[in-house]
Amino acid sequence: MPPPADFTRRRVAVAGGFATQGLVFIALSTRLPAIQHRFHIGPGEFSALLLALVAAAGAGSLTAEQLAPRRGSATALRVGFTLMLLALPVVGFSHRLWLLAIGMALYGWALGMVDATTNMQGVTLEHAVGRPIMPTFHAAWTLGGILGTLLALALTHVSLGVAALVLALLPLAAIFLPYLRASGPFEAEPPTDLGPAGVEVPWRRILVVGAALVLFYMVDTAVTTWGPTYLDRTFGAPGGLVAVATLPYLVASLIGRGSGDRLAARFGATPLLRVGACLGAVGLAIVVLAPSSYVAMGGFVVLGVGVAVVAPLSFSAAASIAHEGSGLDPAAERARVDAVIARFNQFNYLGAVLGSVMTGAVGKDSLRYGFALPMVLILGIVPLARAFGRDAGSRGTTTGSQRAVEGAPRP
Repeated sequence: MPPPADFTRRRVAVAGGFATQGLVFIALSTRLPAIQHRFHIGPGEFSALLLALVAAAGAGSLTAEQLAPRRGSATALRVGFTLMLLALPVVGFSHRLWLLAIGMALYGWALGMVDATTNMQGVTLEHAVGRPIMPTFHAAWTLGGILGTLLALALTHVSLGVAALVLALLPLAAIFLPYLRASGPFEAEPPTDLGPAGVEVPWRRILVVGAALVLFYMVDTAVTTWGPTYLDRTFGAPGGLVAVATLPYLVASLIGRGSGDRLAARFGATPLLRVGACLGAVGLAIVVLAPSSYVAMGGFVVLGVGVAVVAPLSFSAAASIAHEGSGLDPAAERARVDAVIARFNQFNYLGAVLGSVMTGAVGKDSLRYGFALPMVLILGIVPLARAFGRDAGSRGTTTGSQRAVEGAPRP
C-alpha cells in the first residue's frame, strides 16, 4: 500500500486508468456506424457482433479474477491495456470480416480486464484512505468519455485506421502509470471459491448490491445506445444535435460523480442512492413526455445527476462486504477482494445487454415506451439501497486489511 507521500501519485495513476478506458471506449463506440458501413453489416449481424463483444468482456473480467489474486491487480491492468493496444490497430485496419471479429473479440477481452482491474485498484485505495473516493474515479471515466466524444468529432474525416493508431497511444501510455502495488506476497493459487482459509464470502448481500448495479447499467446503456436514435426518430432532430445527444448526460454524470465523494461521506450511500433513483425516474419521465428534443436532453441531464454515483458506490459496497470479518492476512484479504470485484463486474455486462435489448424491443414502435421501462425499473434501487449501509466507501477501514496500510493518509 502507498505511504502518505505516494497517495496523490497513486490516486492520479488509478484515475488515469479509468480515464483512458472511458476515452477509448466512447471514441471507438462513435466509430461503430462507420465499421458497420464498411463491412455492409446488417442490423442482425451487428447486434450479434456487439453481443460477442460483451461476451468477450465477460471473459476478460474472469481472466482478471484469475490473474489479479496471483500477480496483483496492477499487473493484470497492464496486461489489459497491452491487449487493448494490440486490438485497436486490428480493428482499424481490418478489411475482412473475420479479422474484424478477431479484433473486436480481443478488444472486448481487454475491456473486461481493464474494467475489473481499475475497480480493484480503486476500492483498494479507497479502503486504505478510509473515506469514499470511488465516485471521483468513475468521474475520471466519464471525463475520458467526454474527451473521447470530442476526439471522435475531431477525427471525423480521418480514416478508421489512423484514428485507431491515435487511440492506441492512450493504452500505451497507461501501461506505464504507477498503479498500486501488492502489499505483500500473493498466494500461489487464487482463493478457493473466493473464500481462502475457509472464510465464506457473503454472496447474498453482494448479489443485492449487484442488482442495483444491473439496474444502473440498464438505464445507462439505454441512454447511450438509444438516446441519439430517440432524438432522431421522435423529434427529427438535426444531425449535429443527434451526434452529441448523450453529451449532456455525460456532463451531468461527471458533475454528479465529481461531488459524489463529499456527498457519500456526509450523507452515506443509502440516502444518496434513494434520492438519486427518484431523481433518475423524474429525469426519464421528462424524456418520455418531452415535447421537443431539447427538453428530452434536459431529462438526460436530470437522469445523469441522479444516478451517477450508483456504479462507484456499488463497487465500494461490494468491496466493503468482502472485507468484513475475513480475519485474513493483508495479502490474502486483498486477493479475496480483487477476485470478488472481478466477479461482481459481470453485473455491468448483464445490465448493459438488458438495457440495450429491452429498450429496443419495448420501443420498437415508439422509443417513448422504450424509455418508460427504465423509468420504472430505476426505482428498484430505492429498496435495494438498504444493502449499501451508510458508509459504503469507508466501512471496511476497521477490518483486517487495515494492517496492510503503513501510515495510510487520513481524511
